[in-house]
Amino acid sequence: MRWQDLVADAPRLAGVGEERLVGPGVVLVGTVRADGSPRISPVEPLLWEGDLWLSMLWRSTKARDLGRDPRVLVHSVVTGRDGSAGEFKIRGVAVSEESRAVQEGYAAEVKECLGWEPDPGHFHLFRVEIDDVTFIRYDEPTGDQYVVRWPLGREFVRRGTTATSLGSPEVRLDLLAPPRGGPDQ
Repeated sequence: MRWQDLVADAPRLAGVGEERLVGPGVVLVGTVRADGSPRISPVEPLLWEGDLWLSMLWRSTKARDLGRDPRVLVHSVVTGRDGSAGEFKIRGVAVSEESRAVQEGYAAEVKECLGWEPDPGHFHLFRVEIDDVTFIRYDEPTGDQYVVRWPLGREFVRRGTTATSLGSPEVRLDLLAPPRGGPDQ
């Protein structure tokens, strides 16, 4: 699936994703190293042409990882230990884009939006095909965990039972709804 599918099917979740992934200007990308162990690397994301794009330095180890095994996890940066801002995660496949025309279009968009100039043909460009999106946030006072999944359309809360334990999922359908009296009411 493409980013535009998330926007069409779950616009509030896509809005949270844009805020948490694009807003900070960097995401963490999980890849699989040649020896099978995980690698976590910072990458600058871009939403362009209805897709989530990741560019990487020419011949970087993370790009070589994706050349061997295209499975990827894109994770928002975590800025505090309480978890109240939440974690936004995308699991999918990184599709290498080597077309000169696409790389030139991407480079023009980066120059316009981000202010630097990639050199087409001298960076790795990946379009993320999305398999699964998860947004998790925690409520520190209660220890509750709130979860939204797409495309499953699942929303649930797991109540904190101790400082290190959660209860069974309780189905919810309003986790991304605006507060009562908000602009959509």
